[in-house]
Amino acid sequence: MFGQLFQPMHLLLVLVIALFVFGPSKLPQLGASIGKSIRELRKGLDGAVDQSGTAAQPTQTTQQAETKK
Repeated sequence: MFGQLFQPMHLLLVLVIALFVFGPSKLPQLGASIGKSIRELRKGLDGAVDQSGTAAQPTQTTQQAETKK
């Protein structure tokens, strides 16, 4: 079912629609904000509690925030 969803023509159609909706000047900003969101999500997941119940190693951002306090 989902194998046919990500065909090249479908992805091209989605990109063309995004170009019309957001315009060519907003697409780089949109891509950058999505990338930043994904990085922050991964950092948050790295600091989450793992399956064994012990906390994972804190990320660099967390350590920097603690030293600034």
